[in-house]
Amino acid sequence: MITQAGQNINSKKEALSAIPVRYVKGVGPARAEILARLDISTVEDLLYHFPRRYEDRSHFNTINKVKIGEYATIKGEVLTAGLRRGKGMALFKMAFGDDTGVIYAVWFNQPYMQKMFRSGDKVVLYGKVERYKDIQITNPEFEIIKDEGDAELIHTGRIVPIYPLTEGISQRGMRSVIKNLLDKYLEDTEEFLPAGIRSRNGLPELKEALFNIHFPKSEDLRKAAYERIVFDEFFALQVALAQRKARVKGSDDGIAHKVGGELLESFKEVIPFKLTDAQMKAITDIENDMASTKPMNRLLEGDVGSGKTIVASYALVLTVSNGYQGVLMAPTEILAQQHFMNLNKLLSPLGINIVMLTHSVNDEARDEVPPQRGEAKRMIEEGRANIVIGTHAIIQEGVKFKNLGLAVIDEQHKFGVDQRVQLKQKGFNPDMLFMTATPIPRTLAMTLYGDLDLSILDEMPKGRIPPKAYWVGEQRREGIYKFIAQEIAAGSQAFIVYPLIEKGKKEDLKAATDMYGKFKKEVFPQLKVGLVHGRLDNEEKERVMADFKSGKVQILVSTTVIEVGIDNPNVSVMLIENPERFGLSQLHQLRGRIGRGNQRSYCILLSDTESEEAKKRLKALIGTTSGFNIAEEDLQLRGPGQFFGTRQHGLPELRYANLVANVKQLEMARKEAFELVKIDPELKEPGHGQVREMIRRKFSGKTELKA
Repeated sequence: MITQAGQNINSKKEALSAIPVRYVKGVGPARAEILARLDISTVEDLLYHFPRRYEDRSHFNTINKVKIGEYATIKGEVLTAGLRRGKGMALFKMAFGDDTGVIYAVWFNQPYMQKMFRSGDKVVLYGKVERYKDIQITNPEFEIIKDEGDAELIHTGRIVPIYPLTEGISQRGMRSVIKNLLDKYLEDTEEFLPAGIRSRNGLPELKEALFNIHFPKSEDLRKAAYERIVFDEFFALQVALAQRKARVKGSDDGIAHKVGGELLESFKEVIPFKLTDAQMKAITDIENDMASTKPMNRLLEGDVGSGKTIVASYALVLTVSNGYQGVLMAPTEILAQQHFMNLNKLLSPLGINIVMLTHSVNDEARDEVPPQRGEAKRMIEEGRANIVIGTHAIIQEGVKFKNLGLAVIDEQHKFGVDQRVQLKQKGFNPDMLFMTATPIPRTLAMTLYGDLDLSILDEMPKGRIPPKAYWVGEQRREGIYKFIAQEIAAGSQAFIVYPLIEKGKKEDLKAATDMYGKFKKEVFPQLKVGLVHGRLDNEEKERVMADFKSGKVQILVSTTVIEVGIDNPNVSVMLIENPERFGLSQLHQLRGRIGRGNQRSYCILLSDTESEEAKKRLKALIGTTSGFNIAEEDLQLRGPGQFFGTRQHGLPELRYANLVANVKQLEMARKEAFELVKIDPELKEPGHGQVREMIRRKFSGKTELKA
């Protein structure tokens, strides 16, 4: 239970988030509207509006030691001051001195400044020293010292915070209102971290950290404050993930599958290649999960071509062998179609009935497999469909399963949180297997998937030769075309990939449709060239891809619609035009479409980019074939905010923590969070009530944190 003290603490904390910011001294209704543009509407919002950087103005200079062109902090007194007007301009000039000399402070078009100073005032100035007629500082920051004994400078003479701003409020104004806020409300912020966690990790108390993140008295105190704030952000997320994992693992309402049997043995015999050790380990993990009464919640992560699909197929056959249905949901119709074709070929001889359900499978009469939508939905509801493969169409309201035992989501990061939840709700606590061919940096995995068990496929099938990447300039274009023609003459096929479908008016980039016409008529007139992109209707895309797979099309001109799921082992060349327009992980995914056979393959990046950032990406790609190394490099280059769109996961955006720079704090916070939830899953013990309340408020309504 939460103690009475804990209840008081929580109510105080709740109050800070409920007090409108206009009640902070120096804010008021007008400034509150300005602050709202910074997403600041309450006292708590302002308290957590942290500086974006700091300026060290703590080192005082004497006037005789200042240098022209450098910034200086000077402490002295006002000697004389006066306002001059003329030619539409007001000039306020103040003579300012210390024991070593005199310097002038000048403000343009700020006549009200004459009311600020009187002769004899003790003042601290900060600004850039310049020489005109006199040595002066123009528009300096200043503070008048009212009482030498207890003066607390906030604009000068210290490490000074520089805040994110919006039009209508200055740095000086922001610092002043935040100082007023701290003076009045800091004592109302109560500690939520248990003392043991703070002590073990050397973290300051929350009030101390909040003060020193705004107005640090030293660089060491600022760093300690930042580490506490970062720890708090990671800790809150990890506690929520740990609780979700505990709820899933603590439930005995899952399906206990029986492992073994004739169907599984038959499946093992039809697998057309020897499984890698990593695949065997992943299958063992899945078997153990599915045999348990606790629902499986596992992420299968592997590089392109590492064999995730066959592992997922094993899990699907396992659920079918137990009398349940399985479903595999893919993000695109092309990928769903490929899964359907491959699994149907592999599993239908075993008597397993597979149907496909996508938006293009309509209710009109169609002769080809898969069956039309109405019939497919009836087969699913009646249980005649053992395995269902499809896209978002599967999670429509009218699709009902008779007995769903396993849901597999391929390229799961391309689905929203609600869509994944909707698929799970098609059954009663089915086992869940998530797959991704986008290797995820360890820190990002801990943050996004901290509630999932993880299986990693870090081996490639034996005999597979990784594609070789080359970066060449425009002067090599004709030679590349000759090389592609030679490879095709030897019996191979080729991809040519573009970032655009059509060339825009101002775009100095080649585009798929334009180059498709040129290739057909001028460059490769003797070859069969196909075109596929996202604007084609699904039937046309499927036709082109089928022709490419069968060899009727020798060169496929494409956009990134081929990024995932296209499996043609006969392709030996991929030419990527304007590769600087792609992200590093995206380039790696594209490269993964080749090298899927046992012949040598080549990924050619054609670019004359001058961008240093783009050059780093291209060098990183040609430097390694490991998707895991690529992912870490991509995270370093782009930062976590852009790594395959982390916001779609529904988890709160990290405002202060950085997954690249704050790995140590993440690991500390994760360890403490999971230990805490292990001993007190519901956070009901004395001393944990504050953590529970903080989690409730921070994650209220977050779909992905519900079991």
